[in-house]
Amino acid sequence: MGIFITLEGPEGSGKTTVSQLLVKKLIDDGHQATLTREPGGIAIAEQIRNVILNKENTNMDSRTEALLLAAARRQHLVEKIIPELENGKIVICDRFIDSSLAYQGYARGIGIQDVYDLNMFAIDGFMPDKTLFFDVDFITGLKRIQENNREVNRLDLEGNEFHQKVYDGYQEVIKMFPDRFVKIDASKSIEEVVAAAYKTVIGMI
Repeated sequence: MGIFITLEGPEGSGKTTVSQLLVKKLIDDGHQATLTREPGGIAIAEQIRNVILNKENTNMDSRTEALLLAAARRQHLVEKIIPELENGKIVICDRFIDSSLAYQGYARGIGIQDVYDLNMFAIDGFMPDKTLFFDVDFITGLKRIQENNREVNRLDLEGNEFHQKVYDGYQEVIKMFPDRFVKIDASKSIEEVVAAAYKTVIGMI
């Protein structure tokens, strides 16, 4: 069985860029590694992702959003993550259950426990071996999105209060799973952040 590592953080934390460089470094160093993302990673889940992040879907109910994410997560898990792990690979996933707990559970106000229970049904208790949290304040994160000209999605359009709640939500989730989370200072240079992430992953092999 391989190793399942998830990357979490607020919008603009750099985890997507870091995940790509991290997997490249792992492969260059001779390790079997694969990169995937949520929502998405496979055809069905990518279609659900388009619905969730579409800027026109402003009327989407919070529980609808949570249910769609859980559905995409289930399909992604059984179709891609578990088979890759069974092949002995290091699976690096850009977002997983903790995003739902922070975004929908805390920031949307549904309740972390309710969203956790929903996702436990979806993933049948299959949790990451380790989660890297890219720690950066939301103002810095949103500024990065603007500077990098990244495509703005529906969640990016939320106000500052929502993004602060997402960050606060992550802090609550980290308290729930202190042994699984590793905090990484995402305010540092990309090279330093990649090095810190790589050190953590290599320490698990």
